[in-house]
Amino acid sequence: MNDANARALFDRARRAIPGGVNSPVRAFGSVGGTPPFLARGAGATVHDEDGNAYLDLVGSWGPLLLGHAHPAVVEAVARAAADGTSFGAPTRLEVEAAETVVDRVPGVERVRFVNSGTEATMSALRLARGITGRDRIVKFAGNYHGHADGLLVAAGSGALTTGVPSSEGVPAQVADLTEVVRYGDVDGLSALFRARGSEIAAVILEPVAGNMGVVPPSAEFLRAVRELTRDHGALMIVDEVMTGFRVARGGAIERYALDADLVCWGKIIGGGLPVGAFGGSAERMERLSPTGGVYQGGTLSGNPLAMAAGLATFRAIDEAGDVYERLEVLGARLQAGLERGASEAGVPLTVQRVGSMITPFFRAAPVLDDVDAQEVDHGAFRAWFHGLLRRGVYWPASPFESAFLSYAHDEALVDRVVDAAADAFRDAAAA
Repeated sequence: MNDANARALFDRARRAIPGGVNSPVRAFGSVGGTPPFLARGAGATVHDEDGNAYLDLVGSWGPLLLGHAHPAVVEAVARAAADGTSFGAPTRLEVEAAETVVDRVPGVERVRFVNSGTEATMSALRLARGITGRDRIVKFAGNYHGHADGLLVAAGSGALTTGVPSSEGVPAQVADLTEVVRYGDVDGLSALFRARGSEIAAVILEPVAGNMGVVPPSAEFLRAVRELTRDHGALMIVDEVMTGFRVARGGAIERYALDADLVCWGKIIGGGLPVGAFGGSAERMERLSPTGGVYQGGTLSGNPLAMAAGLATFRAIDEAGDVYERLEVLGARLQAGLERGASEAGVPLTVQRVGSMITPFFRAAPVLDDVDAQEVDHGAFRAWFHGLLRRGVYWPASPFESAFLSYAHDEALVDRVVDAAADAFRDAAAA
């Protein structure tokens, strides 16, 4: 596989960008080697600066439910750009986008758009503190909610990948306001609320953990979070930056019938463009400025390009009619193929999946929390990852990330991934 241009670009990047990347997992730190520099994408395929083509299972880390450069999305962005790229003023598109989100998510009556998932979770927590008059928050180890100071405590995703579950530069006084419980630990959460329930403003969680790999929740766990927060006057914040509008039409809120107080979303509502949002009941959301005393703002919030791309994405999903059913079938096909390939190669593997989100954990036992996730065979994953890359499959470069299927994939493409994975499992066994 030719990578001369990638190596030259990576050398240039490291002289101008910290570590050569603008988000840590892109540096291939946990797998080694030089990351391909992507130049374009169409459907389920991406092409790099060296002319290599890959079947893409990253999908910009989840938001590209329709695949790359979907014609309706591209057209909508071009049309919006021709009218102006940014106004810092109200537009019709942001009203239509907000109405679309409200229509899809049970219990959500108002939405505020921001520019990233980090802004969404950060703002939702500020709102929760404003509503409750309390300072303390609770998160779960291995759940990643963006890089706001109070949330970089026992974080997942890139923080796990780089071996730094927290971050330098986070004031101790801020970190001290964040309580951490193991994901799925009902007893631990109950004990925390017995001890400090009157101080807790909110519990924030990934309804399906995807930033320590895909870890589905138990019904008991979700029920406990709801009951404990309600009983102690705290808010339940569901972070759907990854799962929103991906695991179901109404996201995990719909799939698991969750009664959340606040919900956060990410780039899927902008068709993959930089955007985020958070929402909840009218009563809670009206506590935000300008109608309430909790300040939140942003010059680029509701950007017309992102709103146009998001609206085009939602319309295409509705017009197709079978997006989530098809993704469920493709996800099951990929899971079965990975399990079969690993078994034939004699590689211990547990594949965990929710809809079109999927993670192969290189260990024999299921992964229930971040402690389990850390016990995967890193060397086997590294060999498998590069085996896939050599065979034209672009998989997330971390054992702690979810891979994503899109509507642009089909059974033939999934079978190509399965065949490449089977060969790569033999590479992993040899390693």
